[in-house]
Amino acid sequence: MSEEHLKTIQIRNTTDDYNSYRAARVKSLFNVESGSNFSFDVQVDLSGEWQIGVIVGPSGSGKTSLGRKILDDTQITDLYRGWDNSKPIIDEIGKGADFDDVTAALASIGLGDVPAWLRSFGALSNGQQFRAGLARIMVDKPDRVIIDEFTSVIDRQIAKVGAAALQKAWRRDGSGKKIVLISPHYDILDWIQPDWVVDTKDYTFTRRSPSRRPEIDLQIWKTNSSYWRQFEPHHYLKLPLPIAASYFVGTVNGELAFHCAATPLLPANAVRLVRIVTMPEWQGIGVGMQAINWVAEYHLQGNGIQSRKLQSILNTSHAGLIKGLRKSPFWVQKNAKLYAKAQKVKSNSAILGTFGGHLRAIQGFKYIGGDKSPKIELL
Repeated sequence: MSEEHLKTIQIRNTTDDYNSYRAARVKSLFNVESGSNFSFDVQVDLSGEWQIGVIVGPSGSGKTSLGRKILDDTQITDLYRGWDNSKPIIDEIGKGADFDDVTAALASIGLGDVPAWLRSFGALSNGQQFRAGLARIMVDKPDRVIIDEFTSVIDRQIAKVGAAALQKAWRRDGSGKKIVLISPHYDILDWIQPDWVVDTKDYTFTRRSPSRRPEIDLQIWKTNSSYWRQFEPHHYLKLPLPIAASYFVGTVNGELAFHCAATPLLPANAVRLVRIVTMPEWQGIGVGMQAINWVAEYHLQGNGIQSRKLQSILNTSHAGLIKGLRKSPFWVQKNAKLYAKAQKVKSNSAILGTFGGHLRAIQGFKYIGGDKSPKIELL
């Protein structure tokens, strides 16, 4: 830290010294003069370029008070306020924004569970509400934002994965913008990868260099269709199970995380990947793409039907999956079916730009693998 850039933030919280009967008894019984005065100083250096900061510490240690002063003229944002429960969240996020920007934000922050987009905020689970609030921020794109009680009311596994999804999306799409997260939980630090941390346990400020987040031990199993009923509520299509398909399930620490079926297209020397679902608690950090690549490589190496080396075909209209497939070196886009003003227009592989807005429908990809393709270990 540079001495010239140090800023001292003073917190002075005082209230009336109450003298009621019960207050007097508390003072007498516990030898406490007053519980109302609270103060501390902390030196911070917020100069230079940074995108993510965290204020962490025990409850009652002054995190929120510090958050109100850490960025001048920036109010604390409540992820859970301002929602109209008479409307689905797809209408409540970025009301004046482009539809594709909204769906992309939902997918990037880990709320790729399409049926949830059609629910009101009040009908979502705690974890889904948390991610919907983050998606709203990603669409609104404020230059500065402070979030209090970050991950406080959600399951700790969802909290860590959600923090990683936010970190990934904010660093990619929030160039030049700053976010400060206030939390009592230290377990998110390795997942959010902040540029700096203020710890109100000892009122210290520390600069950090982003490093790799903890590894996720994803295991893929070849199985049968019996697991589909647990994934079906999170899939946006309600169709019968495909005939003659092979089924694959991914688990993390023994918990179901991913599902995919592969249907044979033997005349084309290929399989089509369908019924792809990543469980909500694992969305936004690449688990789905890792598993899809594994299944596609499994077939390309000849481990599947008749031991033939089969290419994988994947057709989808899901914004998050499309974005991931386009970025992957293992997949190439082969076609797209576009819809404009009720007229269907076919487009072939020469068109690789952004199929955005009301023109986007189903887009097709083919797996080609590569030097860094996933290592296949059969379980």
